[in-house]
Amino acid sequence: MGESSDSASIHIDMLPFGGKEFVVKTSKGLISVFVCGDQEKPALITYPDVALNHISCFQGLFFCSDAASLLLHNFCIYHIDAPGHEVGAEVISPDAPLLCVNDLADQVAEVLDYFGLKEVMCVGVTAGAYILTLFAVLLNLLYFYGMCGVLKECLLQRYFSKELRSGLHGAESDIIHTFRRLLDERQSLNVMRFLEAINTRHDLTDGLKKLQCKTLIFVGESSEFHAEAVYMSGKMGRKSCALVEVQACGSLVTEEHPYAMLIPIEFFLMGLGYYRRRHFASSSNNGSNPTSPSSHSCIAPELLSSESLGVKLKPIKTRVDIEV
Repeated sequence: MGESSDSASIHIDMLPFGGKEFVVKTSKGLISVFVCGDQEKPALITYPDVALNHISCFQGLFFCSDAASLLLHNFCIYHIDAPGHEVGAEVISPDAPLLCVNDLADQVAEVLDYFGLKEVMCVGVTAGAYILTLFAVLLNLLYFYGMCGVLKECLLQRYFSKELRSGLHGAESDIIHTFRRLLDERQSLNVMRFLEAINTRHDLTDGLKKLQCKTLIFVGESSEFHAEAVYMSGKMGRKSCALVEVQACGSLVTEEHPYAMLIPIEFFLMGLGYYRRRHFASSSNNGSNPTSPSSHSCIAPELLSSESLGVKLKPIKTRVDIEV
């Protein structure tokens, strides 16, 4: 991405999600933002995990047949990629200042300022969730704190459950094969910079208690960060937070079991006044898929209320008010 005399340079392409790529100039450097949908609609911000970008981290969720009628119908999506993680990224200059997590969260604030966004919904995965949470906690202050084989295996273990990584009869699944290829393409120095920022993060526990926004936390039961998700939901409390645990899943729920996210997301958005246009639903989702929002005939809209959270579903279960 080259420098521009304007605050952002715009490229209009037929991207995997459709929409436009904006290269936004922030005080911490340039950052890539893919905008999908009508910008008159409410904003939904995404931020991916380490070594991933918006395509590799969120295509499973946003390519679900019901996602268009639930998410794209209600929101304009702003996919923010970490510096050096966008498609076709070059190696970040060694002379460029190393960004800490405060800087990354500050970039999020500047992106929102650029697009004139006052209120946003946020979807982050693992490290991306930390960046967006840090941004949310300290928003009003505007102050934020080599891809070798072993590393790739560690990242795959971070993203996916053991069941998926083991594969059927020991054969590697297509998604694991795809992610190995994606990690091969990632610039190792850029990934290292993101990891260094995350490794110097500070504790958000006190800030979580002060959050006023409603929060829905997804975590795979096989995730390395399952305990952290449970701890986080417990600190936020039943009035503002619901925890959804996805069975046989790692950290990257958006790719491993994206359909398991749609029922909780639908009811979460219903509680905020949004709805899904039913005629967008795929004919393949006629009730046979237990994790599709179109098959909730046995599930009341009060699923995510403080009274009913704790009811186990297949293949998900939810709970709140966890004492830690």
